[in-house]
Formats: sequence, structure tokens, C-alpha cells
Amino acid sequence: MAAPRSCALRSYCGRGWSRAMRGCQLLGLRSSWPGAPLSARLLSQEKRATETHFGFETVSEEEKGGKVYQVFESVAKKYDVMNDMMSLGIHRVWKDLLLWKMRPLPGTQLLDVAGGTGLAWVLGDAEELPFDDDKFDIYTIAFGIRNVTHVDQALREAHRVLKPGGRFLCLEFSQVNNPLISRLYDLYSFQVIPVLGEVIAGDWKSYQYLVESIRRFPSQEEFKEMIEDAGFHKVTYESLTSGIVAIHSGFKL
Repeated sequence: MAAPRSCALRSYCGRGWSRAMRGCQLLGLRSSWPGAPLSARLLSQEKRATETHFGFETVSEEEKGGKVYQVFESVAKKYDVMNDMMSLGIHRVWKDLLLWKMRPLPGTQLLDVAGGTGLAWVLGDAEELPFDDDKFDIYTIAFGIRNVTHVDQALREAHRVLKPGGRFLCLEFSQVNNPLISRLYDLYSFQVIPVLGEVIAGDWKSYQYLVESIRRFPSQEEFKEMIEDAGFHKVTYESLTSGIVAIHSGFKL
């Protein structure tokens, strides 16, 4: 469920997205590698090499980009099928809810980051967006930001490219707070999802990483604080499906 979408528009929210986006201007941003998530490319040599996490594994920041790229290169062909199988189709409801919160109007300038091939085939790095300041009305990212090497930098870039009054919206896996549901979710995540990955996509390791990356991502409150630290105001979140995912929202004032 964590792979980048192969098409930023049509597979993002289906026909509902297409109807809602009539009259809006949208750019889809994918990384420098075909089929890779937002800023999964290697950091430039000027950036210092320090340690970070790749799932539960500790790697250098320079290594992480290549490893994330290999994951999504591997799962791309079975991405939609696996999303439906792992979530029993619920991921489509989550994405529709993100669109409902967005409520774009005709003329809206929207940037969708981690959009796979994207609408305009714009290549870039979420930590160094190839856009001017104060350009977009809405910035969206779904199931991509936890794969960024420096999440805080990606959030600052989101803030930079938004116009004053612009809105940040992020749909991402989060923390289940109910102890019983959390135990069942852990059992399903670690015992079932990698098996599905092996049977359907022929790839156990990539889906093991995806599960681990979900567990390493900050909780709803922690991520809210990170968004606020990036300069956003009126930051809120809504937990969905007992906290399996959450939609975070913030505004640039």
C-alpha cells in the first residue's frame, strides 16, 4: 500500500478525482527515477552522509535512496493489485476522503507529490522541489512522505511552494491506538502482507520493508508537531480505520 501511484490522477481517486479536478491545474511530481517515490534519489555529495533507517535496518543516508528505489521498482507492476488485496479495497475510500477534504475549485493550482508517473511528468526531489516560492494553492502527498530521507526538509519545501493561504494535505499510515486492534494489525502486517507480496508480486522483502517503514513513521501527534515546525498553522488530523491511516492538514498563513 505504500508504493507510489502509477498515475497521479486516475489511480489516485478514480473517476471522482477526474470530476472534481475539472477546471483545476495540476502538476504531478515524481522522483528522478522512473516509478520511484518522491525524494528517493541519492543525496548530493554536498550533503553529509549520516545514518538513517530503512525499515528496521540502519543505513547511511546515501544508501537509503537507492534501496527505496529498488523497492518501488520491484513492486510497481503489481502495485494496484496488492493495494486492493492488502487493504480489501479500503485504500480507495481513504483516497476519496482526502479528495473530499480538498474540495478543489476551478482554477486551483494543485501539486500532487509522489504521484508515480504523474500528470505532467515532472521529475523532482521532494526535498528540493523544482518550483518557485508561493506557486500552489494545494499540496497533496499520499503514502509517500515516510519514504523521504529528510521528512522535515520535505515539509519545509511543501510550505515554501504553497501560496499564502495554501493548504497542505497528507494521507499516510499512522498509529493504531486500540491495543486489541493494534495486536491484530501487527499480526496481519508482519505475518500476512509479506506472504501476499511473495505470492502475488514474487517479492517478500519489499513488502517486509513497507510494513517496517509504517511502524517507524511518527504517530499522529508527532507528525502534527513536525508539520507545525515546518511553519504550517491550524494543523489538524483525522484518524481513519482505527488509526491505520491519518489525514493531516495544515495551512500556510
